[in-house]
Amino acid sequence: MVVVISRDLCVGCGLCVDTCPVEAISLDDENIAVVDAELCVDCGKCVEECPSEAISLD
Repeated sequence: MVVVISRDLCVGCGLCVDTCPVEAISLDDENIAVVDAELCVDCGKCVEECPSEAISLD
C-alpha cells in the first residue's frame, strides 16, 4: 500500500500533517500535501482525517 495525495483535491488545511504519527507528510510551496514514501508507514490516519478526501491508500 502507498499513500496517494490528489493535488487537485487537496485544500492545504494541514490536518494530515498534524495527524501523521511519523511526520511523513508536509505542505509544499503551493500549500499542497506531499508524502515522503520512505517515512510513511501506511497507517491510514491521514486518509481518515482529510476533509476533502484528497488522500487514499492504493
